[in-house]
Amino acid sequence: MSAVFNFTFVPWFRSVAPYIHMHRGKTFVVGIAGEAIAAGKLPHIAQDLALIQSMGVKIVLVHGFRPQVNEQLRAKGQEPRYSHGIRITDEIALDCAQEAAGQLRYEIEAAFSMGLPNTPMAGSTVRMISGNFLTARPVGIVDGVDFKHSGLVRKVDVASIQRSLDFGAMVLLSPFGFSPTGEAFNLSMEEVATRVATELQADKLIFLTEVPGIRQDPLAPEGEDNPIDTELPLAAAEKLLAQLPKPQQPTDTAFYLQHCVQACKGGVERSHILPFAVDGSLLLEVYVHDGIGTMVVDEKLEELREATADDVGGILQLIEPFEKDGTLVKRSRTEIERDIEAYSIIDHDGVIFACAALYPYPEARTAEMAAVTVSPQSQGQGDGEKILKRIEQRARAMGLQSIFVLTTRTMHWFIKRGFQPVDPDWLPEARKRKYNWDRKSQVLVKKL
Repeated sequence: MSAVFNFTFVPWFRSVAPYIHMHRGKTFVVGIAGEAIAAGKLPHIAQDLALIQSMGVKIVLVHGFRPQVNEQLRAKGQEPRYSHGIRITDEIALDCAQEAAGQLRYEIEAAFSMGLPNTPMAGSTVRMISGNFLTARPVGIVDGVDFKHSGLVRKVDVASIQRSLDFGAMVLLSPFGFSPTGEAFNLSMEEVATRVATELQADKLIFLTEVPGIRQDPLAPEGEDNPIDTELPLAAAEKLLAQLPKPQQPTDTAFYLQHCVQACKGGVERSHILPFAVDGSLLLEVYVHDGIGTMVVDEKLEELREATADDVGGILQLIEPFEKDGTLVKRSRTEIERDIEAYSIIDHDGVIFACAALYPYPEARTAEMAAVTVSPQSQGQGDGEKILKRIEQRARAMGLQSIFVLTTRTMHWFIKRGFQPVDPDWLPEARKRKYNWDRKSQVLVKKL
């Protein structure tokens, strides 16, 4: 192996590592346009998705089949019909959609089953689960147009999808839904992916499409002086969407953008529009800082930061209920103001939802994590893990070897996150002198 390769590979791999850690355990909903499969991109897309899943990402894959259905229709002497950007699905079109979906699911499952030596899929095991996870309803008659068997998502079986993901499988969804009476409805890949991402509260919604993304000036011609806008704030995306004409086909600027905006407004943190024409676009977007397509991001997302004097009131309001029920030791405003630089907080739209303080004992190479609090409104959403990671980062930056907590009620939460119980005699001498033996707090330590 050449020295040049070593010189470039090692720093590159190190630069990717933070993104691998960041996305582990996250949920991505990936919508693949049928055009990508028709263009022969499925093998490489499958390899990239298998690689992403192997790094701990949970994936729901939704495939489209627009060109495949159109090909089936033309083979039967029929022309595709659309209105309002939605296919009109008569009996013949429904048969074509069912045939296309069956063929595509076969091809997708086959692509994820390949394990040839010297390929990215070598040694990989990707289990795919698909089923009737979607309940649908008819589009009905709109502006005098009867859409027949075209439908919209009525309900997503979130619990079953989540169980499949937790089992380690990749969930595969076709754009089909069924009514409680067993009637089949043809859905759009874009709507299915958006609804599933929103219902799952996925971390990312990714569309692999025939368009490269959103230009910085969408109304101007393509060119080097009008590059792809790699990050589009939600407010700007909504404003742009209001200016664009209503989309009728996938190549229209607003076509995928409208779904990205809807997903972000529904709680999905990031929505992406990527070109399938670029080999490895999924990997470039997920694991490279600048990305390659357009990412729509909600600027109102919570902010994890160190506290300032302006946050004292919010911290007091957050911890007060837990002080009253005895979960936390009472702290005065004066004490918090004095130690405000020790606090890290999660701030969402000016409201503090979580906090923790770090009190170092340099002589013992350790530090106490105190006042760990998560608002009842956001418990179960990962804020506790985020604040813990921030405290660990601060402790490592100080050159410390461990952190410890004193708790009477939440020891199991800390044990699940790598803390080990120790005798109070373990405490640094300065902290041991302040230990309240009447409270009988458990001492838990985590090595960094």
